[in-house]
Amino acid sequence: MDGELDRYAPPTDPWLVVVHLDRDLLVLDKPAGLLSVPGRDPAWQDSALTRAARDLGPMYAAHRLDLDTSGLLVLARRRKAEAALKAQFAARSVRKTYLAVVRGQPEDQGRIDLPLARLGGTPPRNVVDPVAGLPAQTRWQVLRRGSEDTLLALFPETGRSHQLRVHLAAVGFPIVGDRLYGGAPAARLMLHAWRLVLRHPWSGEELSLQAGDQDPLTQ
Repeated sequence: MDGELDRYAPPTDPWLVVVHLDRDLLVLDKPAGLLSVPGRDPAWQDSALTRAARDLGPMYAAHRLDLDTSGLLVLARRRKAEAALKAQFAARSVRKTYLAVVRGQPEDQGRIDLPLARLGGTPPRNVVDPVAGLPAQTRWQVLRRGSEDTLLALFPETGRSHQLRVHLAAVGFPIVGDRLYGGAPAARLMLHAWRLVLRHPWSGEELSLQAGDQDPLTQ
């Protein structure tokens, strides 16, 4: 693991922020700096998943967020629910909206269609690769402009690792605080999983979720 996780010290206050809880699933507002699931090393066992399991019983990860990304994280409380939720993410039927602060002034809206391939190394990274890369698409819309930075709503159409970070860096608008892909220095990665729309794994009803009522990146 890279040097940042050698100094892994996740936030503990608040311990867990619950957005939704029922017999089948738990949705958390994960803080930046906390792993979604535990790492292999004993020093990296603290995670959203282990905290939830400690407080609420058995939990299974339906998807993951990067360590430095905050926002909505979906956990299943039963194996059947886990399978149903993972199937939705795999089928790209879960509608996701992220918030990101980028350096620069992109157009009001647009779409990035650049294939991504995984690189080796520690930590692993992704790179645009038109030959060996897998298809990846991201839409964006400007929400607010500042003198140097812009707040974007991001709509990933695929779910590749580091997709939003690599795509925005590739078109010249790296996310502020992104240490891997050339973002301007900041106290944290300015990327937040803000909204999710999915089907409840038991009832099949549409469930619309949001992490907070305000913009968490500019409060």
